[in-house]
Amino acid sequence: MIRVLSALLASTALAATVPPPAEAASVATQAEASAMEARIAALAELSGGRMGVMAFDLAGGEPVSLNPDEPFPMASTFKIAVAAAVLARVDAGELALGDMIEIDPDSHVMSEVIADRFIHPGVALSVANLIELTITQSDNTATDVLTDLAGGPEAVTAWLSAQGIEGQRIDRDTASLLRDFFDLPDGPLRETVPAALAAEPDLLARGGRPHAPFDTDPRDTSTPRAMAELLARIARGQALSETGTDFLMGALSRTRTGAGRLRGLLPEGTPVAHKTGTIGGTVNDAGIITLPDGRRIVVVAFVKQSDAPMAARERAIAEIARTLHDGFALR
Repeated sequence: MIRVLSALLASTALAATVPPPAEAASVATQAEASAMEARIAALAELSGGRMGVMAFDLAGGEPVSLNPDEPFPMASTFKIAVAAAVLARVDAGELALGDMIEIDPDSHVMSEVIADRFIHPGVALSVANLIELTITQSDNTATDVLTDLAGGPEAVTAWLSAQGIEGQRIDRDTASLLRDFFDLPDGPLRETVPAALAAEPDLLARGGRPHAPFDTDPRDTSTPRAMAELLARIARGQALSETGTDFLMGALSRTRTGAGRLRGLLPEGTPVAHKTGTIGGTVNDAGIITLPDGRRIVVVAFVKQSDAPMAARERAIAEIARTLHDGFALR
């Protein structure tokens, strides 16, 4: 059961590494950006839903976008903000990466690693390892522990606001979001999910289909522009200390999920630091792609309200990422 939901929320892949930034001055012009936008709008049809895209060279120049200011469900891409907010507390001396945090089995949220493999009491992980699991494997239990350490969803949203990020909000932890999505009662998910499955054996199949109440809910949403601005601030070292920046960028570069998304059609060995998100009709990927000359581009690709096969949704993201990679690389 845990693996079934995990498969809906994430896919596994090899990690990539990010070399030191080497931004240059060769960036997209308005005409070049318009040409890429036309191509992206056509490729978005492959997703079977509605897409939002935001991309730009960290060195500057014209952005490339599609529905950049429309809210989209973040799914697990919200974990970037959670990890960054916790690292901000580390920068402030309120936490340390080596602090050991006990994990109560009643706090388990279905996904791979903690809830799947460490089912007995007696587990404690460092803040560093909690961030690693949250980003690289999208572990939901680790995420909710970090959300608590950050001060709760409202504190994460407040941190975003302090960064000048508008258009992104965190309202729930993953346990609460999943309860709402699957109409589960209050209580530990390790108890309520088996009971719900006994009453509705195909309950988890909902996790791969559009769900109108979720698709139209303003909570836990981001515009593509807001997510891109967050990633840019992190990559440029504007959001965190040098140590915090290096730690989070390193984790993003080791992401194991989403092999068929941003990374899916890029030239072999292309460094990508990213975070995926998947639930219902939503399939997302957001990250930073390093071009052959060392320049870095921020790419956010969100899909919502899609009932197309997962392969089609991911293919749309992969095609768009390759178009952006090639378009910016030629500048």
